[in-house]
Amino acid sequence: MAQAQGKLFLWVAALTLSIAASTAAGDEAWWHPNRKHVAKLTDFGGVGDGVTSNTAAFAAAVANLSQVAGDGGAMLVVPAGRWLTGPFNLTSTFTLFLERDAVILATQNLDEWTTIAPLPSYGRGRDLPGPRYTNFIMGYNLTDVVITGNNGSINGQGQVWWDKFRGEELKYTRGYLVEFMFCSYVVVSNVVLIDSPSWNLHPVYCDHVAVAGITILAPIRSPNTDGIDPDSSEYVWIVNSNVVSGDDCIAIKSGWDQYGIAFNKPSQHIYISNFSCVSPTSATIALGSEMSGGISDVHATNIVAVDTESALRLKTGIGRGGFMRDVIVEGMRLTNMKYLLWMTANYGQHPDDKFDPNAIPVVKTISFSNVVATNVSIAGKLEGLPQSPFTNLLVSDVTAEIFVNKKPVWNCTFVEGRSYNVTPTPCAELQH
Repeated sequence: MAQAQGKLFLWVAALTLSIAASTAAGDEAWWHPNRKHVAKLTDFGGVGDGVTSNTAAFAAAVANLSQVAGDGGAMLVVPAGRWLTGPFNLTSTFTLFLERDAVILATQNLDEWTTIAPLPSYGRGRDLPGPRYTNFIMGYNLTDVVITGNNGSINGQGQVWWDKFRGEELKYTRGYLVEFMFCSYVVVSNVVLIDSPSWNLHPVYCDHVAVAGITILAPIRSPNTDGIDPDSSEYVWIVNSNVVSGDDCIAIKSGWDQYGIAFNKPSQHIYISNFSCVSPTSATIALGSEMSGGISDVHATNIVAVDTESALRLKTGIGRGGFMRDVIVEGMRLTNMKYLLWMTANYGQHPDDKFDPNAIPVVKTISFSNVVATNVSIAGKLEGLPQSPFTNLLVSDVTAEIFVNKKPVWNCTFVEGRSYNVTPTPCAELQH
């Protein structure tokens, strides 16, 4: 773990120095001092009135800048205004910069959302079998790609998608607000993501991803509006960010059942710090449920959550295979929680009936420490498998103020571990 984090920190340190060196140069050079070619969306006919379509303007801007990005990099500046557009792609050696009061608005004309292939590690769309709607902003097979700004926003205008999803009116899986796929050296910083159709920020099959200083907002009852979902990705850094959503604030994934096992790309070397969450129906940090490629070397520290269903949730089940191991979550301050720890091997959603019932997940070496929580309903619900108990769990220096109820404070089956200085007293399985 130390070697992996060292490599990640060296990259982040270089990134931070680059940001600091360029700040004095003004907004347009804020992130990268060496983006040689800079253009504004208005140079390509963009109109920021919130009504005029800018789909052609964004496509033309990225296409034009991609031709020169190899010569010192390129930056597209989105000025203050409301820029309505259909989905668009990014390019390599490229920065999308949102000025203060810039809003990129996703069109609600679903005819502009084409379909794309399902992820190979999922085998189908997450909502429905078959393909999926394209993502709003997409990066595919890119290197050195940045979305940043002075807290401008990307608004998915997701209500139409949520209504159709709930009404079972969609033919395909909803797209995500921002997805990077097979990308290296990705930065998303100092922007606000609002009302995604489904997941907000999804780096999948990526490496060296930095997420810093972002805010994600969605109604707390909006369906599947996960905040940040590192998926079969490695060397991921999430810091100084805030999520209010209708689903998990951070969900670490790595593929679904037999498709994730076959793709065999874990999520690993993930560092989370200075992060806050509000999600009354979901988790602050979740691992799974799609974790069939494996999840390892996750370290989260200095986390605040309020009005959130659970602090740390591990979701897996028979058919998943894979592993979740070497996870450290420490330094949490929590208020109004249903569960502190919720770990289950009975999460039974499958992509189809071809999953392997002998693909048993392995969960081990999970540490949860230095936690203070008030108004908690249940301290822990831990449910392993008889053929594969959760092992080497460590719960230490945890104090929870339990809200009066008739339910057990701890409920543990098929788990093995240790505990130190924990109030209320954990289950017998954690007192070895």
